[in-house]
Amino acid sequence: MKLLVDMNLSPTWVTSLEAGGFEAIHWSKVGQPDAPDNQLFAWARQHEYVIFTHDLDFGAMLALTGVGLPSVFQIRTQDVSPAVLAHRAVVLLRRFEVELKLGALIVADELRERVRLLPLVPR
Repeated sequence: MKLLVDMNLSPTWVTSLEAGGFEAIHWSKVGQPDAPDNQLFAWARQHEYVIFTHDLDFGAMLALTGVGLPSVFQIRTQDVSPAVLAHRAVVLLRRFEVELKLGALIVADELRERVRLLPLVPR
């Protein structure tokens, strides 16, 4: 699985995710650091990457667009450093790899996770 690490997370996440067995790249290596989120979203979709982020905007974009990809893995904690969360993130990415390949929004914190399959549709 290929992961695109958003600008709001440290590039050190790439090393941690690669150590966990994933292909990963930080947005700063493929796009402009100040690019709008929709540009990152489009790039991830075109290149078949899962967006790895701390940003709530991607969940909102999935809801508004109703698309089935790209998948988004969203960290919702105060401390988003790999030293604190890398192990949990890798475990969850492995557990939900099939869902992420098919299209999913996964929101995770230190204790729990929520998985929503795409496309997101209003209830």
